[in-house]
Amino acid sequence: MTGQASVPPRAFPPKGEPQITGFNRVGLWSLYIKECRRFLKVQTQTVWAPAVTTLLFLVIFTVALGGAGGRGGREVLGVPFGTFVAPGLIMMGMMQNAFANSSFSLLAGKMQGTIIDLLMPPLSEAELMIAIVGAAITRAVMVGGAVALAMALYPGVSVAVTHPWAVVWFGLMGATMLAIFGLLASIWAEKFDHNAAITNFVVAPLSLLSGTFYVISNLSEPFQAISRANPFFYMISGFRYGFLGVSDIGNDNAHVLVAAAGVGVLNLVLGLVTYRVLKSGWKIKS
Repeated sequence: MTGQASVPPRAFPPKGEPQITGFNRVGLWSLYIKECRRFLKVQTQTVWAPAVTTLLFLVIFTVALGGAGGRGGREVLGVPFGTFVAPGLIMMGMMQNAFANSSFSLLAGKMQGTIIDLLMPPLSEAELMIAIVGAAITRAVMVGGAVALAMALYPGVSVAVTHPWAVVWFGLMGATMLAIFGLLASIWAEKFDHNAAITNFVVAPLSLLSGTFYVISNLSEPFQAISRANPFFYMISGFRYGFLGVSDIGNDNAHVLVAAAGVGVLNLVLGLVTYRVLKSGWKIKS
């Protein structure tokens, strides 16, 4: 019709130019929820089974070393053995499950050919990393809560909190460290055997040899030095300090504060390294 202005054709943006700029909060939240739903669909295996396994550790060690139910047995750091070992077992369960969750995400995608579903959405490497690590921390917190509940019901064991800040800080730092390490391991791994090797030969030994069941002052000097080089030792001992108010990190609270700062710096460095590896596309995009 005459007299009407023609509508100009819609101009499409140049190819390759991102349309979502800034921080993609919706995409990050969607991936986080997807990762949480993945482990919650099998929560009997991913949350409650680790709690039962950890409780069995408590039963075995308190009966064998601390007396039945932790009563009438030996004391460590001025508390019954069961009360001493409980925080370490909670922290160990949290860290191992944080690693298990984050190490599965990318590896399963690579093995099943579905990793494109993680790489194609408009998510930056930082957003992808935050979502996967955040879901792993969520699982770790849920496992820690389930383990703590089971231990609170166990006779002769106290899980009363003395320093809440230490419980929160070292708990989150321990879960974050293993979540980031699990993501890095899933980038490197090419099959599930590689992931299992990291779990069996790195994560499990460092967890069990970190003072979970003993104080390192009982070790000879060379082995004390080795234990102090183990970052798991500071996570578990700092977490135990939050419950008992005492720790074998050092003779005063200043040592615990230094350890708290140290584990924070360690996580920042590990996170930066993992981010750079993820951004390079090594073993993912190539």
